[in-house]
Amino acid sequence: MTTSSPSVVTLGETMALVRTTEIGSLRHANSMAFGIGGAESNVAIGLARLGVTTSWLGRVGDDSLGERIVREIRGDGVDVRAIVDPDAATGLMVKERPSAASTAVHYYRAGSAGSRLRPEDLPDGWVEDASLLHITGITPLLSETARAAVHSAIDRARAAETIVSFDINYRSALASPDVAGSVLRELAERADIVFGGDEEFAILYPGTSAADAAERLREAGCATTVLKQGPDGASVLTAGSVVDSPGFTIEPVDTVGAGDAFVAGYLSALLDGQAVDAVLLRANACGAMACLVPGDWEAAPTLRDLERFLDAGSDPVRR
Repeated sequence: MTTSSPSVVTLGETMALVRTTEIGSLRHANSMAFGIGGAESNVAIGLARLGVTTSWLGRVGDDSLGERIVREIRGDGVDVRAIVDPDAATGLMVKERPSAASTAVHYYRAGSAGSRLRPEDLPDGWVEDASLLHITGITPLLSETARAAVHSAIDRARAAETIVSFDINYRSALASPDVAGSVLRELAERADIVFGGDEEFAILYPGTSAADAAERLREAGCATTVLKQGPDGASVLTAGSVVDSPGFTIEPVDTVGAGDAFVAGYLSALLDGQAVDAVLLRANACGAMACLVPGDWEAAPTLRDLERFLDAGSDPVRR
């Protein structure tokens, strides 16, 4: 556990992860690898590796999977605030690679401990003492109590003038676009920074482009919109300004978790006080590096890893 207040706090569900070790359907898989994964904890680990003091909060079951989650996240230097739920199991996700170019993830999380997160789980001062609160669109779609916990965290961040970062991170398995749209839009309009892809911004405001959505968000009080475009790079849209940054040409092994690594890179550089172009360069590099190794967070780089990646000639290339 860290000995000082974290710079970034985040909350959400982390699940146990089982993935195939070869290409092909689960119907014929002969071997599996075991790990953990969750959008918010992926970001927390990514930030910790980049030198940012970070805290993750979530519920886990009173079981071996919950114990593993706590150990793994804490092992990467994250301050873990785990609530052990004796009445619900830790959630599970199963990942397969049907082909060399595709990944499919199956979730078994209904009624899980993580979905039972509630406002009372947030300790006094935890949000208020941080520089930034990071949330995603996954947690508020898990349950009414989880949604209430997220809004409570935002309320407290707003009162303390803590920056609020929101990654839309839409999951169709949790809710249809029609159901999710209003929930995610309300959160986005309460944030200072919003991350998303073209399709995700269209869920917030149907029929609009990312630029139109950015304008709508600015009108609601959100200062910065970050458009994630995967291998094509990213853009930062603020009032009267658009900064584009190209992506990296790589041979991806596993793209799951790349968006979380991107966010970690972005927020770490932002907290370092770097200029927008440098912030995007780090974010795009972190996202690319996360695709080079199987797993949701295992390839999240340290600052030294990033330096080696860029020094090796991994230049961003516009497509």
